[in-house]
Amino acid sequence: MSTSQAAREGAEKRIVVLISGSGTNLQALIDACASSSIPNARIVLVFSNRKAAYGLERARTSQPPIPTGYLALVTYLKANPGKTRVDYDVAVAKSVLEAKPDIVVLAGWMHILSAEFLEVLYEGSPRGRDLPILNLHPALPGAFDGANALGRAYDAFKAGEIKNTGVMVHRVVPEVDRGEPVVVREVEIKEGDSLEDLEARVHEIEHRIIVEATRQVLEQQGPAP
Repeated sequence: MSTSQAAREGAEKRIVVLISGSGTNLQALIDACASSSIPNARIVLVFSNRKAAYGLERARTSQPPIPTGYLALVTYLKANPGKTRVDYDVAVAKSVLEAKPDIVVLAGWMHILSAEFLEVLYEGSPRGRDLPILNLHPALPGAFDGANALGRAYDAFKAGEIKNTGVMVHRVVPEVDRGEPVVVREVEIKEGDSLEDLEARVHEIEHRIIVEATRQVLEQQGPAP
């Protein structure tokens, strides 16, 4: 092995995290990198589509602080007359690429991304189509794709249609929540549960599997070309 190759293999893996809200799953990733639960890796950018997302504050107050970025769809469209939602997705992808990620993790990113977002990342990354892009989704594979998955699962349980739900981290593909699952966990729905009870149980599992999936994918990943 050459010295340069050894240096690349020993380099920290670079994680970019996309968020929209409070960032509890982001915090799980921050803590995992700090404790080496995700070894030899660091978060190099936290990017949000909401300016008030508390996850941005988590990144700024982390030790050491993590760089942040922000771009809202409405803000972008107002500033760029004639541009489209796809143009916004491309702008987000370009911001992600500037951080030179080895992996991109969507951790509560509440905006459905277009195929163009993926293509820009693949074309701009040295890893090409081997760049992992992961998404956390509170449902089992093939069930309750898209928005409000947990609320729809709860309603289905109350209607007697299902007995449990689940959480997964999957690879991102153009079809919403249809990418290959990396980690899947079933989540019990108990008689008498409120939606808030179910949400608390799901969030606890989410915090574990987002770390597990990120670690697993990075451990399987070779050095960047």
